[in-house]
Amino acid sequence: MSSNKNDFYQEYEVFSKRSDTAAMQHQFSLLAPNEELALVLAQENFMRREPVADIWVVRRSAVRKMNYAEKQSLPRIDNKEYRNTKGYGYLKKKWRQYEQEMLDEKEILSWGGKMKK
Repeated sequence: MSSNKNDFYQEYEVFSKRSDTAAMQHQFSLLAPNEELALVLAQENFMRREPVADIWVVRRSAVRKMNYAEKQSLPRIDNKEYRNTKGYGYLKKKWRQYEQEMLDEKEILSWGGKMKK
């Protein structure tokens, strides 16, 4: 056993979901000497506050985050302006105009005349 108190505790991240079909959400971080105690602490701190279907406890050192160079590549990955529909705002107005032209009074009255024949 280490004599350094800082080596005894490890940082854990706690994730939970409210139902079996819900997505996992990060809740909080905690310090514990091992995974088993981290899970017990997570249950004690979280489960009495709201309903929980599942809890995950992950050692923070096991979580990989992006480094600076990887973060710089994010704008290139998400360069998909063609997926944005902001350029199609005129279509709603155009469709409404089309529908009104199609169902004007003259058009509706003409249907009655065709049915009498």
